[in-house]
Amino acid sequence: MAQPQEAKGSSNISSYDSYFKTVQSRKKLPHSLQEVLTTAFAKIPVSSFPGVPGGKVVEIPADTSIGDAVKILSECNILSAPVRNPDAETSSEWRDRYLGIIDYSAIILWVLESAELAAVALSATSATAAGVGAGAVGAIGAVALGVTGPAAVAGLTAAAVGAAVAGGVAADKGMGKDAPTAADELGQDFYKTILQDEPFKSTTVRSILKSFRWAPFLPVATDSSMLSVLLLLSKYRLRNVPVIEPGQATIKNYITQSAIVHGLERCKGRDWFDCIAAKPISDLGLPFMSSDEVISVQSDDLILEAFKKMRDNQIGGLPVVEGTKKQIIGNVSIRDIRHLLLKPELFSNFRKLTVRDFMSTISTSQNTGKAVPAITCNLESTLGNVIETLASKSVHRIYVAGQEGEVVGVITLRDVISCFIYEPPNHFDDCMGSALKEMLNE
Repeated sequence: MAQPQEAKGSSNISSYDSYFKTVQSRKKLPHSLQEVLTTAFAKIPVSSFPGVPGGKVVEIPADTSIGDAVKILSECNILSAPVRNPDAETSSEWRDRYLGIIDYSAIILWVLESAELAAVALSATSATAAGVGAGAVGAIGAVALGVTGPAAVAGLTAAAVGAAVAGGVAADKGMGKDAPTAADELGQDFYKTILQDEPFKSTTVRSILKSFRWAPFLPVATDSSMLSVLLLLSKYRLRNVPVIEPGQATIKNYITQSAIVHGLERCKGRDWFDCIAAKPISDLGLPFMSSDEVISVQSDDLILEAFKKMRDNQIGGLPVVEGTKKQIIGNVSIRDIRHLLLKPELFSNFRKLTVRDFMSTISTSQNTGKAVPAITCNLESTLGNVIETLASKSVHRIYVAGQEGEVVGVITLRDVISCFIYEPPNHFDDCMGSALKEMLNE
């Protein structure tokens, strides 16, 4: 087993190197400017980056039930949180103290990977959206408890869907001070059921982490450089980077790709930012992948296939296209998956549901009346325009459209961050020893 793992790890690192090599070769920026920026970011300590709202990072103990974990996420208006090992509370080693990160996408995609019994159980009842009512949850739980072996595990995941879906929507709707209100709107019946009934009691966050993980848990110290964080969030494809206090193994901050891009957007007016932001995206080599490399989904494809493509390729969203020219008409993201089970009319027929019908239904539920178009730019757009759009819309990607509306590329948060830096030789060897490669090789 060791050889395949080593091969996989080597392949991961090679893909990171290949991506960043492509980025650097296509940027039309003076090398002197890139050196100045990289050197500047290397001198900025991570401790100077703004903290999370409220000043304290929310953590979830590994032995927390899925129901309780969803309640925590929804009440705190967050979509993910570090998972703490309750067996190592006094450890000063972060490797012992933290096991990973839990989020809604992991929970729900774990359900899909368990697949068949979950589909049967969820299709069997449409009495209450997302299994929020005690009757629906009880029906699913009964199916789960009536079987053994792998099928029982699938039943547990099916029952967990109700908690994940309802909580995810509450977190999305509850903004800022309204988060507790949004959580309360799930209803006392919902919380009473998931907190007291099986299988929620016996399905823990720890079991989810063992079944599904998108990226390694790799923190940096407060005295590390922001360059290290930017590289982890760009070249090394992490979505978030926990920050720990040296010698204490306590998470002090939680830096995401979105937070970095919002930070860049606030740098308007500074010479170094304006110099780069004024350039058309083509001068920076964007988009970094060709139109043939963009993974998309046709509007008449099944929505399940769209989510499977995201899972298999470890990407957060897909453009929805039509015709041979791939004209873009919309977008589906991994966060939309919860809507698949939110409404009875969706999950009762989700194995036959097309992407077009899915988009139409969820947009109607959001009171827009029609499918929300994908956010796009063109090859003449400036990097500043792209950053402003990503920040103001709070989205993770913007699609590059051609003259006839066809998809010619995609620009992600990762790509934007990559435009501002390069990796000095042996940077992580100097800053983090072998920790980075070791974690990526897992």
